[in-house]
Amino acid sequence: MKNPYIKQLKTSSGFNIWIVDGKYIRDNVDEEFTNFGQHYKFNYIPENEFWLDKEASLNEYPFFIEHLLVEYRLMKQGMSYDDASELADSAEIRERKRFDKNFKASKKNTIDPENTHKELLIDNGIEIWLVNGDFVRSNFDIEFTEGGHGLVYGFIPKDEIWIDDDLTKNERAYVIIHEFFERDLMKKGMGYENAHKEASELEFDCRRHPGKVNEFLQSGSSVDWYR
Repeated sequence: MKNPYIKQLKTSSGFNIWIVDGKYIRDNVDEEFTNFGQHYKFNYIPENEFWLDKEASLNEYPFFIEHLLVEYRLMKQGMSYDDASELADSAEIRERKRFDKNFKASKKNTIDPENTHKELLIDNGIEIWLVNGDFVRSNFDIEFTEGGHGLVYGFIPKDEIWIDDDLTKNERAYVIIHEFFERDLMKKGMGYENAHKEASELEFDCRRHPGKVNEFLQSGSSVDWYR
């Protein structure tokens, strides 16, 4: 792996906190790396470092750092990732409640297009919306990142796919492909875990071979195209 570092943000609680090139990591190392990470989740991250994706919103960095501090400490003590992440989510929510103007701004946690939807990217029977990721995380699901669809997230309409506005334009196509493919598999009866695994494999393949992006989009996102 080449040097993914962009700049050191600060040092906190003994950790060097770095802004990193998340796209490079997703393209070449691990498509599952998203807004942030620490050693016990991603073993390629040094133990004394926290990585924050350059694409993440600057105003969310403090919340992600709080999450990482809790998650790292608990996993180092032997707790599983799922359990540690759940407790870290709670810590992050407390920080958002204190400082995030978007926290629970939506009335009764209902979809408010004015606050969630930013731009309609594609409409071919399934609407693909660029959405305010910070608002979604603070109002609906703290773990929403990159993208999602209505067969996984109950707050997303069934005929919509949402793309996090933290993503730069040159990464959106890969996440759209992931979400389309995952949704197709789940509509055909596959469970989420297996559908996500296959969609991640397709996404990584497209990142390594960008020419396949147009092939997939022109295929109408048929499951049979990739198999």
